[in-house]
Amino acid sequence: MHLSHLGLPVRDVGRSQRFYTEYFGFDPATAQRYDDGTVIIRNGDGFDLALHATGDVGVPQPFLHFGFRLAAGEDVRTVLGRARADGLEIIEHDDDPGMVSFKCLDPDGHRIEVYWEP
Repeated sequence: MHLSHLGLPVRDVGRSQRFYTEYFGFDPATAQRYDDGTVIIRNGDGFDLALHATGDVGVPQPFLHFGFRLAAGEDVRTVLGRARADGLEIIEHDDDPGMVSFKCLDPDGHRIEVYWEP
């Protein structure tokens, strides 16, 4: 059994689709649109991200987040450098021998972790 999709409430589906395409490798060519306003996009690993338009995404809980594991600490540092250069809000950053990670916020305040662990 494998986790294969995540549904996120978002204020602007197009904006969120661009964000996840730009920073997290989701392919806009895979976009499937549904009558209820949901757009599902897929990344190279076959993971589906369902973006559902809503006026109220709710208040994010402090620990609630989802993550992307990268192959090397340097890969995390590269993504972090790009995120910082583009002005993304970085809310945590760790760079230790046993883990390199950072958390940022998406346009709707959802917490995303990018990490590497040996």
